Amino acid sequence: MFTGIIEELGEVVSIEEIGDSSRIRLRGPVVRDGARHGDSIAVNGVCLTVVDTPEQLAAETGEFSADVMAETLHRSSLGELKPGSPVNLERAMALGARLGGHLVQGHVDATGRLLSREPGERDADGNLRWEVLRFSLPESISRYLVEKGSITVDGVSLTVVEAARDSFTVSLIPATLALTTLGAKALGESVNLEVDVLAKYVERLLESRTLPNLPNIPNPTNIPNLPVSDSTGESK
Repeated sequence: MFTGIIEELGEVVSIEEIGDSSRIRLRGPVVRDGARHGDSIAVNGVCLTVVDTPEQLAAETGEFSADVMAETLHRSSLGELKPGSPVNLERAMALGARLGGHLVQGHVDATGRLLSREPGERDADGNLRWEVLRFSLPESISRYLVEKGSITVDGVSLTVVEAARDSFTVSLIPATLALTTLGAKALGESVNLEVDVLAKYVERLLESRTLPNLPNIPNPTNIPNLPVSDSTGESK
């Protein structure tokens, strides 16, 4: 589980094709620090597993490798990465840590493309204070977006400004523009999208009202059903 608060702007070092999958090597000293074999790191919003052995991690300071299977390459923008490509990196959140963004699984729902960039106001020195970006929105996930709701774009937790049927907008502050890939994203480039998982759970619960009743499952251990007490303490 992640928060969508990017820890580091990393870089692709190399990509090794292995059949229909790939092994990607990335440079990210911040997220690499303390990383162990099997740890989870989000790369542009995709949860990947560190595959280096402890010895390799100790020898290659600031770098780590992860395997990307064909399904992930097909459903995300990771297949478009090249050596030198910048990537957003975030380590899995620690239990009890502050949730600065929102609950992010690192499971990409779809990809979109940057449609437009609209500069906002500038400060006295001429520096851009904010910018509005519009991304395309696949129909398959458009119902999960609401204005002022959350969405993850390339691993970045953002607040939806406008939720249209086939697109949405977000406003980016200078820190987000400078410290993530979104600051230099060109028109037409693809991004990974993950909607708020809570919306999907709510939809599933509402759908269950119309689903046929599930069959009763036999008690495999023959444990007798115990009486259940209601709030008054009386058994039913």
